[in-house]
Amino acid sequence: MKSLKKRRRIQIVAIAVAALALATFLIGFAMRDGINYFRSPTQVVETPPSGSETFRIGGLVEDGSLVRGQGKTIRFRVTDNNQSVPVSYTGVLPDLFGEGEGMVGTGRMQGDTFVATEILARHDETYMPKEVIQALKEQGTYVDPKAAPTDPDS
Repeated sequence: MKSLKKRRRIQIVAIAVAALALATFLIGFAMRDGINYFRSPTQVVETPPSGSETFRIGGLVEDGSLVRGQGKTIRFRVTDNNQSVPVSYTGVLPDLFGEGEGMVGTGRMQGDTFVATEILARHDETYMPKEVIQALKEQGTYVDPKAAPTDPDS
């Protein structure tokens, strides 16, 4: 009797482990296209991702780089004040999108140009995505808009 209970317990544990492994595999398989890693322009320039990888890039829209092309195609450069990457986007931009403003784009690299499928912009005058703030802090170029301005005369 005892060996039958022991064998049944081992079978149940083995089935549970197999079910957990299968569930983990299925979740990972389902999420493989849903995970988009964030990269700063410096990271993209230093270690270019493959053309098949979908990722997010964020930074500031470089001043003087915004060019509207034929139809709805817009070209600009996104920068972290260290490196910049050309971006191409076909579609309607958010209302608050502009030069010198923070943005995050989702898309893929085609050659040396990031082709965006989605562009997100700040939603008020002080907001910037946390990924962009972190990337700018790592570059040493982040200025907190809420900080009191320093007076150079004092």
